[in-house]
Amino acid sequence: MPAAANTLTERHVDAPIIDLDPFDEATLGSPYAMHEQLREAGADVVYIPAYDIYAVARYDAVRSTLENWQHFSSAAGVGLANFNSEKPWRAPSLLLEADAPQHDAPRAVLEKILGARKLRQYHEDWRETAHELIDGLLTGGQRSTGDGGIELDAVSKISEVYPLSVFPDAVGLQQGGLENLLPYGNFAFNAFGPRNRLVTDELDTIGPVLEWIGNQCPRDALKLDGFGGDIWRAADQRHITEEQAPFIVRSLLTAGVDTTVYGISAVLYHLASNPDQYARLRENPQLVRRVFEETLRLESPVQTFFRTTTTQVQIGDTTLDKNQKVLMFLGAANRDPRRWKNPDAFDLDRDPSGHVAFGSGVHQCVGQHVARLEASCVMEAIIERVERIEFTAPPERKINNTLIGWKSLPIRLIPA
Repeated sequence: MPAAANTLTERHVDAPIIDLDPFDEATLGSPYAMHEQLREAGADVVYIPAYDIYAVARYDAVRSTLENWQHFSSAAGVGLANFNSEKPWRAPSLLLEADAPQHDAPRAVLEKILGARKLRQYHEDWRETAHELIDGLLTGGQRSTGDGGIELDAVSKISEVYPLSVFPDAVGLQQGGLENLLPYGNFAFNAFGPRNRLVTDELDTIGPVLEWIGNQCPRDALKLDGFGGDIWRAADQRHITEEQAPFIVRSLLTAGVDTTVYGISAVLYHLASNPDQYARLRENPQLVRRVFEETLRLESPVQTFFRTTTTQVQIGDTTLDKNQKVLMFLGAANRDPRRWKNPDAFDLDRDPSGHVAFGSGVHQCVGQHVARLEASCVMEAIIERVERIEFTAPPERKINNTLIGWKSLPIRLIPA
């Protein structure tokens, strides 16, 4: 347990007290028993003394907390650190770590740049890139004996490769160094949690990565025809300020790669785990969108985010004081049996709409259409060329303070 457990204040806590560490590495790798304990504790909100925080894990409580930005602020940080009393490790994000009115203009700009209509111009190129990737693996990969299948690690050969093949170019990056994107995102999402080993082990090596990220955000580092160029044109048109523009570009680089990598890996994991559902998808390719949404519901890449109360506020029967950190378990909400029937099953008969994997309300993920397009292009390429997906060894989890995903997915692709 962290030291905070030994400094618990003596104030009365009017909520069930759950004596666990949500950032324990074993729990991060398999949080589902903890999720059930939090949901079934007997109230909409629980207290976790290890960090002197409250937490919500039931669907309705998580969603209402996400949407009530007036009382549950993002501006004090969406991680454990409270910016009201602690200095952020980097300048706060204008998207994640801001509330109205500071949040409004950057959000409006990115909604237009990353909207479904604007992304149509990328669809054909991204679809072609996905087909080239899968075709290349099937023709050039290591064949197993007997069935002609190709054995590979789906994380390193598909999930990581594809987003890095399309997204950086769409942003307008042109200086090389793309190998910095995944380490940066991993560190940034770890930094939303406590200063544990997952953070401190990277401190000696993350400096050059952070410097590279900063160097990609100025106007002259970006191609004119990408998302980054669009952001700087919005500054020229005074929709945002020139000071805001590089921080908005940085937001794209923070959240635009890792979460999609984790999402695509989760899709491949659940399709390999459910061969009957994969066969159904091949017969009904129009289910591609539902596959991704059901995967996000079942295995939300972003598992947790924090909010901070701006005033005394009520959650269920519990009153929280002002300036209190509240941990929202998005992944637990998406498996709440109060909202979902048989919630731990991967079920293509389910309507997964309403999940909170992308958040909800004014801070809902502004890049969700990008993630959906990338995932659908990969899935379409796979179902066209691959008859079956099978595991060749047990998958291995990747541990992160905020995200849940796979470090390796050893699979065999059986060509159609």
